[in-house]
Amino acid sequence: MTKITKDMRYVGVNDYEIDLFEGQFVVPKGMAYNSYVILDEKTAVLDTVDIKFGTEWLDNVKKALEGRAPDYLIINHMEPDHSANVRNFVSSYPDVKVVGNFKTFVMLSEFFGEDFTVNKVMVKEGDCLSLGKHELTFVFAPMVHWPEVMVTYDKFDKALYSADAFGKFGASDADEAWDDEARRYYFGIVGKYGAQVEALFKKLSSFEIKAIYPLHGPLLSENISHYLDLYSKWASYTPEISGVMIAYTSVYGHTKEAAELLARELKENGVENVKVCDIARTDFAACIADAFRYNKIVLATTTYNGDIFPAMRKFIDDLTERNFKRRIVGLIENGSWAPMASRVMTERLGKCKELEFTENTVKIRSALNDESRVAIKALADELGK
Repeated sequence: MTKITKDMRYVGVNDYEIDLFEGQFVVPKGMAYNSYVILDEKTAVLDTVDIKFGTEWLDNVKKALEGRAPDYLIINHMEPDHSANVRNFVSSYPDVKVVGNFKTFVMLSEFFGEDFTVNKVMVKEGDCLSLGKHELTFVFAPMVHWPEVMVTYDKFDKALYSADAFGKFGASDADEAWDDEARRYYFGIVGKYGAQVEALFKKLSSFEIKAIYPLHGPLLSENISHYLDLYSKWASYTPEISGVMIAYTSVYGHTKEAAELLARELKENGVENVKVCDIARTDFAACIADAFRYNKIVLATTTYNGDIFPAMRKFIDDLTERNFKRRIVGLIENGSWAPMASRVMTERLGKCKELEFTENTVKIRSALNDESRVAIKALADELGK
């Protein structure tokens, strides 16, 4: 339990044993499950934590309440890493009022198999709940990134309890920059729902926000404009930097050689920001995040079983699933007897909007030769303009 403001306490927990978040995202520095208590004339607990940490969390809440009983449990998000201890909490405090929206209570019944929330407070978009001087407003955020999600705005502290928005991989005490792990989290988990994030931003445009308290990662109370600006770019699929990401797969090293040659040519052309990723050997979520970070991307892979190398196929599918758009795309294909990778990649990217393909496409027959080296230089010249 940590005192954050005069009236607000942090009662979240850290998971240092988790290896894969949501069964797929590598989290070498653990994961934070955040929960909060507001003490006023009435008291409110905002969200619970993962089931593994029920005892620790309940102890934190008890300390934060300082002998008082909780009046409200507010459920902003029903994903089990935030809602799994709702029944345990209601069992401990049977008089507590459970605050959620219609979809919240539907999911509670689905997850727990029974309706144990006797004291329901079902809120609608824009409803307010007064704790005293702290007036809470509920803003619905469907599909950021589940349909029942809402965020809670505290008018007194000018604080946004943002559910999974503005979340980040890593325990709360992880010593690392916010941007990279928050970007990896966003595009891994929320990235498909940019339009819904923009809709939430529009709803929040009239709110003065001085602090953001997400359900994962650190509590944000300084330089708020930085986080809001980054999230706005991510939601609108706007590149963060001008540069080129080269994403490649290579079986025997020849496609890797082509990718590295292109990187050298780009730097000689004055392109300062060049990122080369072997997507079969690099954290996949980080590769996806980098693809959205740069304004230009080159995909380099081999023809494989009449298709493309599996890691590249998954990479492109993950990009299209997340509405990859507004980028310049270059292609490098390698094929020994029936090269077709560039055609397959183009077709698989067909679902994406607002992509501009380079005029130059590099075609390699097994290994680099004088002709393909010239083609790589031409591609670098075009991308460098």
